[in-house]
Amino acid sequence: MLVSFIMPKSSIQKIESKKQTASSYDAKHIQVLEGLEPVRKRPGMYIGSTGPSGLHHLIWEVMDNSFDEIMAGYGKKIILRLLPDHKVSVEDEGRGIPVDIHPQYKKSALELVMTKLHAGGKFGGEGYKVSGGLHGVGVSVVNALSTNLRVEVKRDKKLWVQEYQYGKPQENVHTIGKANGTGTRVIFSPDPTIFETVEFDLDTILDHLRQQAYLTKGTYLLICDEREKENHHSYAFYFEGGVASYVRHINRGKPKKHPTLFYIEKTDPVTDVAMEIGFQYTEEYHEAIFCFTNNIPNPEGGMHLIGLRSALTRELNQYARTKGLLKEKDSNLTGEDVREGLTAVLSIKLREPQFEGQTKAKLGNPEARTAVESIFGEALRIFLEEHPRDAEAIVGKCILSAQARAAARAARETVLRKGVLDGLTLPGKLADCSSKDPEKSELFIVEGDSAGGSAKQGRNREFQAILPLRGKILNVERARLDRMLNNNELKSLIIALGTNIGEGFDLQKLRYHRVIIMTDADVDGAHIRTLLLTLFFRYFPDLIRQSHIYIAKPPLYRIQVGKKFWYAYSDEERDIVVKRETSPEKTSVTIQRYKGLGEMNPEQLWETTMDPASRVMKQITIDDAEQAEEIFDILMGSDVAPRKRFIQTRAKQVQNLDI
Repeated sequence: MLVSFIMPKSSIQKIESKKQTASSYDAKHIQVLEGLEPVRKRPGMYIGSTGPSGLHHLIWEVMDNSFDEIMAGYGKKIILRLLPDHKVSVEDEGRGIPVDIHPQYKKSALELVMTKLHAGGKFGGEGYKVSGGLHGVGVSVVNALSTNLRVEVKRDKKLWVQEYQYGKPQENVHTIGKANGTGTRVIFSPDPTIFETVEFDLDTILDHLRQQAYLTKGTYLLICDEREKENHHSYAFYFEGGVASYVRHINRGKPKKHPTLFYIEKTDPVTDVAMEIGFQYTEEYHEAIFCFTNNIPNPEGGMHLIGLRSALTRELNQYARTKGLLKEKDSNLTGEDVREGLTAVLSIKLREPQFEGQTKAKLGNPEARTAVESIFGEALRIFLEEHPRDAEAIVGKCILSAQARAAARAARETVLRKGVLDGLTLPGKLADCSSKDPEKSELFIVEGDSAGGSAKQGRNREFQAILPLRGKILNVERARLDRMLNNNELKSLIIALGTNIGEGFDLQKLRYHRVIIMTDADVDGAHIRTLLLTLFFRYFPDLIRQSHIYIAKPPLYRIQVGKKFWYAYSDEERDIVVKRETSPEKTSVTIQRYKGLGEMNPEQLWETTMDPASRVMKQITIDDAEQAEEIFDILMGSDVAPRKRFIQTRAKQVQNLDI
């Protein structure tokens, strides 16, 4: 059952009264702050990286403008086309970028928007009520990083056009005919000399746009993959339920703790912050809260998340006390208690969001906290009173979580006492480094005593510490913290990291700024690596967000021809070396397949896997929190059916599997 708290009619009328006509949005609303030239020199400053994530960021920047038009009340449809030769087309039904001459710069506003950083209608508050493209750099950055870009604008019953190469206009803005309606179409080709790849990934695009469709309910998105001449595919997204539908999507396949999904859509009359919030508890042990501001993901939360958490804890405690579910002798439920198993989506829209940097990872507006805490708190109070069965199920889960957390607290204190009694020291199996500077220190988590022995002998003792783990650690996806802290291998790792865990976690106390998972290149090694990543994702997410977690990449082969030898990190590299170094007269090739790190002597392990000058490592990041949540739940959760489907659908992709 879906419970809705709909925005009052007076609030709707207030917003609609502020909407502008297309004719009132013109060149004087376009403000220019600075030039464009640095983008091609340092693209990473504007799009994060020149890898696949940066490439796809070009699409998000263009589409953000189209979503901003929809949020402003103009149009309901966006069409994305993936075209041959790595071209992309994005078309909307918005007002169309203004084309008249800017009074200060004496150029078409369209050209200014496309060629100047910080040129847009999103600074003075007149062009847009709310906007995700706050900084106004998006479309100009796309232009600068494209070999070719063409923009078409439908305005004033005419079709206006301008084309660019490497960000430079090739012609003046001009008309090429008549047009019905309004809107903007951008067609661009990313520059292959800047990006590592210009091949767009359809799954990445679909995942991102599905999310955006949930956050902009009633929007029709059409994605057309037309890259292959005879093999076109189309995908459409349209969700009337908005955030409520999003919560259902995230929770699909998970056992629910209560049947009624909480949902509210309302605007705070004092701060004018509009919010859409949905949540439902599951039987899981971990929280999954996804925050957005003007449709921009905020993976590090911010003021709106603080407001939601505060109201949730307060209202559940108050309800539990009032109904006698918490006795006088019982302590209040903590924030961690009330968030266990919670799946929530928090989406707010406000006029001038204050983000920490261009990545918009964290929201800083104090009014967002006030608005969410007030509106959400009142709505939750009503929900709990009107749905007593759901309320009792929710509070019952929170109380059970509190009991488990008390046991975990006692176990955690035991772990810390053990660390202190060992001489502040550290588990006996840990071979620590001599450096006490966390920025210079790194910890290798290795599989087994054999590999641990080689690593200890081969390492640089000044800055490299080694922690061998015996066997496979506990799958923390299926266990609460109290059970987890009874596992000896996990105890050793927690003490070695130095950050504590759970309520006492402190990132500033991390003893090593590079934590490197180094396991064998076989199925067991992959499983141990996955178990460790699950641990870090669930209990040490800040280590991932702050780029402290790595995976070592040892070679798979040692190839020897005569007295010369090479290391190969894949089957492809092996084949290239063998082909290059052999001939019909010289066929004596010795290929050694490393299945375990223990097969390497200390010198080999150092030069291939541990030496900073020559090693290959993968840094672990979270690009999409919702997708990461889903994958960990499927692979490591208690429900077998989704995992079976996942394996069956991907079985053919696995090659040369060592069992």
